[in-house]
Amino acid sequence: MSRKTAVMEWIDDQLRADPRLAREVDEILGEMRLEQDLVALREKRRLTQKQVARLLGASQPYVAKLESGRVRNLGVGTLVKYAHALGATVSVRIRPRPHQVAARRGRLKKAG
Repeated sequence: MSRKTAVMEWIDDQLRADPRLAREVDEILGEMRLEQDLVALREKRRLTQKQVARLLGASQPYVAKLESGRVRNLGVGTLVKYAHALGATVSVRIRPRPHQVAARRGRLKKAG
C-alpha cells in the first residue's frame, strides 16, 4: 500500500478545510472521468473522432470538444446519443460523497 506524499496530505487538508473547494474539485474530477470514458469507448471500438462525428451527425471538432470537456452543460441526451452510436448504454447514479456523509452525521448528532 502506497503512502501519501506531503503534497497529497496538503491537498487533503485543503479539501477538508474548504467544503466549497471540495465540491468544485469533485465536479471537475467527475467531468474528467466522463470525458475519459467517452475517449476509452471510442478507442475500444477503434474509431476515429471523425468516424464518431459521422455517426452522431456532428463535426469532428465537436467530438474533440466533447471528449476534452470543452462542451459546457453537456446534456444527458448527448451522452446517450454518443454511447448508443458506439453500441453502449448510459447509466446515471446519484450517491452522496463520502466526506459529506460523515459531516452530515456529525451535524445530526449535535442537533439530536
